[in-house]
Amino acid sequence: MNKQVISFHYTLTDATGKTLDASEEGAPLSFVEGTGHIIPGLETHLSAMAVGEKKRVTVAAKKAYGERDASRVMDVPREKFPSKEITVGEQFRVGGPGQQMVVTVTKVTPSHITIDANHPLAGVDLTFDVELVAKRDAKPEELECCHGEHHDEHGGGCCGSH
Repeated sequence: MNKQVISFHYTLTDATGKTLDASEEGAPLSFVEGTGHIIPGLETHLSAMAVGEKKRVTVAAKKAYGERDASRVMDVPREKFPSKEITVGEQFRVGGPGQQMVVTVTKVTPSHITIDANHPLAGVDLTFDVELVAKRDAKPEELECCHGEHHDEHGGGCCGSH
């Protein structure tokens, strides 16, 4: 069976019903299935849907951005940061080529900065209202491209996205 390029609209909400994210007006999000460009729990549901189908899907944290991991929260000496003006909520990219991750500042003291490398939605069950708008076989160049690092931080690029 060929891998599919799946295009869908979505609205992501938290447990209180607050909208956390949504597809752009008129522009569905697209991905090649099996490439890891969207969370596994959502991909499973989308792969089983028919074009035109609408559905509310709840994805457990474990199948979304994972559970929170306390070992990913670290106190770092303030002098390790290039800027003196660090605020709670600020985000930084850390690591070397191919190993970068985003960390969020959660606490600032005179001597240390506490950073959290967990995804901001780790430990959160997510609810998506989705509408599947298109499915088609992936083209060979899309499949070849998806094995490399040819996508942007939002999953866009040559893997069928945007």
